[in-house]
Amino acid sequence: MGLDDLVIDVADLRMRYGDVDVLDGVTFSAHRGEVLALLGPNGAGKSTTIEILEGFRVRSAGEVSVLGTDPARGDEAWRARLGVVLQSWRDHGRWRVRQLLQHLAAYYRPYSTPERERPMDVDELLELVGLTEHGRSKVGSLSGGQRRRLDVAIGIVGRPDVLFLDEPTTGFDPQARRDFHDVVHRLADLEGTTILLTTHDLDEAEKLADRILVLAGGRIVADGSAAQLARQVAGRTEVRWSRNGEHFVHAAEGATQFVRELFAQYGDEVADLEVRRATLEDSYMALVRRFESGERGGPGGPAGPGGSAVSGSTGEGLAVVP
Repeated sequence: MGLDDLVIDVADLRMRYGDVDVLDGVTFSAHRGEVLALLGPNGAGKSTTIEILEGFRVRSAGEVSVLGTDPARGDEAWRARLGVVLQSWRDHGRWRVRQLLQHLAAYYRPYSTPERERPMDVDELLELVGLTEHGRSKVGSLSGGQRRRLDVAIGIVGRPDVLFLDEPTTGFDPQARRDFHDVVHRLADLEGTTILLTTHDLDEAEKLADRILVLAGGRIVADGSAAQLARQVAGRTEVRWSRNGEHFVHAAEGATQFVRELFAQYGDEVADLEVRRATLEDSYMALVRRFESGERGGPGGPAGPGGSAVSGSTGEGLAVVP
C-alpha cells in the first residue's frame, strides 16, 4: 500500500489529564480498506484515542491525520466522511426506523462526490443490516439487538470513508453477530472503508481485523495480525502425547519438526497426540500482564515460559515495543 492509501496516521500521540499520562507516545497508521481492532484493558486509553481521531477531544501533543486532516480542525465536509457507532445509543424512540434514516441521510447529500455517492439508499441500508421488516416500526419498540442493528445503520448511512465502532456487537445474538461481520467485510472489501473497532471480544477481533493493536500503559505494545501475535508473541506451541500409558507435555518452538522427530523415534507407540497453538487470547493476556508488571522481556517474564525474550521487532509484519 502506498501513501495515497494512507487514511489514518498517528505519531507520538500523547494525552495528559492532570498528572496522568493516559496516552504516552501512541503511533500507528491505517490504510484504505483496512480493518483494525484496538484492544486493551479498561483504562488503557482506547476511548480517548478514538475520540481524538473523531475530533471530539483535543490531544496534548503528537501528530494526527485522518483523511489528510487534523481532526482538531476538521470541518463539516470532513465529518461527513466519518461514521461512528457508539457503545450506547441516543434516544430516537419517537422516530420510525425508515423515517429516522431518511432524515439522517439528508445531511450527507450535499457531500456526495463522483467517487463516493452519499448517502446510502435507505432500502439498501435496511436490507444490509437486517431491518427491512422493521422500517415502519417505532425505534422505541425495537429489541436490544434490533436497536444495535439500527445503530450500525446510522453509522454507515453516509457511506463513510472511515468507520469507528465501539463494542459494536453488544446485545447481538449469534446470527446478528454473523450478519454484522458480513457487513464489516462488505464495507472494507467493496466500499474501501477503513474501520477501527474497539472490543473486548477477542474472538470477534480475530475474525474481523486485518491488524490488531494492543494498547497498554498508554502505548501500542503490539501491532500485527492475530496469527502473528499468536505465533510470535505468546511463546511456544504445546505438544501433548502419551506412550505406553505415560503422558507427556513438551513446549516446542518448531512443533512440526518436533512431531516428526517424535514419530521417527517412537513410531506407533505415540498415542493421544495433541498440538495446542497459542491463541489470540494467550497473546493478549501475556502482553497485558507483561506491560502491567513493567517487564520488558517476553510474555510471562523476562524470557517467557521457557521461551526467549521478546523485544523490538519479532518478525515480519509484527512490531512489539520493548
